[in-house]
Amino acid sequence: MADAKKNLKDFEKSLQQLEQIVNKMESGEMGLEESLTRFEEGIKLAKQCQDTLSEAELRVEQLIEKNGLQQTEPFDTSDDD
Repeated sequence: MADAKKNLKDFEKSLQQLEQIVNKMESGEMGLEESLTRFEEGIKLAKQCQDTLSEAELRVEQLIEKNGLQQTEPFDTSDDD
């Protein structure tokens, strides 16, 4: 349980840092070198967030399977708007 709380804190911290990087890059206040450095940091943070979300999804699927609950269905991410 402590690991889950730590992962959630790390996820939220990484997501917040990623949002700050995006906002700063969108403002146009950085030069090319700083933009590239921040972009690289953002890619690493995005991967960390994706890994954490993948782990959470796996845990949910395992819990559902373990408890004999309904089958999961993939979330439709298509933009049919």
